[in-house]
Amino acid sequence: MKIVSQIKMPIENEMELFEKKFSNSMSSKVSLFNRITHYVVNRKGKQMRPMFVFLIAKMCNNGEVNERTYRGASVIELIHTATLVHDDVVDDSNRRRGFFSVNALWKNKIAVLVGDFLLSKGLLLSIDNDDFDLLKIISVAVREMSEGELLQIEKARSLDITEEVYFEIIRQKTATLIAACCAMGAQSVNASTEVVENMRKFGELIGTAFQIKDDLFDYGEEKIGKPTGIDIKEKKMTLPLIYTLNHISNKERNWLINSVKNHNRDRKRVKEVITFVKEKGGLEYASEEMKKYQQKALQLITDFPPSPYKDSLELMVNYVIEREQ
Repeated sequence: MKIVSQIKMPIENEMELFEKKFSNSMSSKVSLFNRITHYVVNRKGKQMRPMFVFLIAKMCNNGEVNERTYRGASVIELIHTATLVHDDVVDDSNRRRGFFSVNALWKNKIAVLVGDFLLSKGLLLSIDNDDFDLLKIISVAVREMSEGELLQIEKARSLDITEEVYFEIIRQKTATLIAACCAMGAQSVNASTEVVENMRKFGELIGTAFQIKDDLFDYGEEKIGKPTGIDIKEKKMTLPLIYTLNHISNKERNWLINSVKNHNRDRKRVKEVITFVKEKGGLEYASEEMKKYQQKALQLITDFPPSPYKDSLELMVNYVIEREQ
């Protein structure tokens, strides 16, 4: 967490004020909603998404933010939290960041309603303040995230994902939300169309690198709160696996597909798959691809003048691929 504190340093005051504004934006006349949203807010993660919004806004606007920046960060967090609550229902998951999920404590029906409530709060926060440009950014992200999830479900059945389809899935599922945060930061301070688009691209590249790093964790020994081999158990086609499938003999390919499709609950077989992918260079290839995305992202902010915000963003890009969890 030390590096996260370092990244947060130039926006510490903004993040503090944001937390208050964000809590207020979730309030309801129904006490059950307030009890649940209070539970959700108190179990937040590292808050990378609002950090991106504030760092980008300050880098693009000589260190200044405005009320639109706070609203933009709140809209992102409200809608992101709504998608997480719904995801836990979809995945039938009882834990979120080590705590019980909303559906585990209050059942699916209430979890879906809470997700809907948070979504509407996010939309109204933008509409009530005429932030239609900000609303468009996040609405596009939500559409893409839903399409990415469905594309992954559709492709998981046949296990025939090409590298191109894989990158399209992670662009939509993971990268699009980080891209929205970065575009939101620039748009909130009325940056030029070109700068907003470059910042969107910056976020998309980081989001892609972030997901590849997550894929690599599946093959590691580290304790990261996600058991090794879970992607294989869930038949998720990740980059190391796709690369391996494309660089082996037909016989090996049949064994690998059969293992993932029909023996994904067999711990011994999953371990064999992990070893096989490592031996065939799947991890090295994915790692190289991740670094390419990282370098492209850094390239997009080189022309900005030196500032603590730019330094923090560079630190953030490096943290994404060096993190231990």
